Amino acid sequence: MMNFLVKTIANAGALAVAIWLLADITLTGDSTGKKALTLIIVALLFGLVNFLVKPVVKLLTLPLFILTLGLITLVINALMLLLTSWLADKFDLAFHVEGFWTAVLGGLIISVVSWALNVVMPDKD
Repeated sequence: MMNFLVKTIANAGALAVAIWLLADITLTGDSTGKKALTLIIVALLFGLVNFLVKPVVKLLTLPLFILTLGLITLVINALMLLLTSWLADKFDLAFHVEGFWTAVLGGLIISVVSWALNVVMPDKD
């Protein structure tokens, strides 16, 4: 349970950094508390998408992964971020990613920041 909580907090932090750095990734809300709650829910949604969808997509794109020496992972991360944005829209969450190239850059930022936060934060079960 603690590992799940740590990963969710890391995802939320990584999403917050991407929102802060990129103007085309937006998180809106009436108050700071509402924005924080939306960010946590989006982080849970992003974690769920990465847990359920990403392994299937990686398996289906295994030949492309080998051919591109892993660079297809940037595209897969962008697609997972766009899927999260689409799902957030369906759940009436105020989170939006505008465009594929913004998603590629956002996915790269989220990957690096999430990795760094997972290294720093404790990993206990």
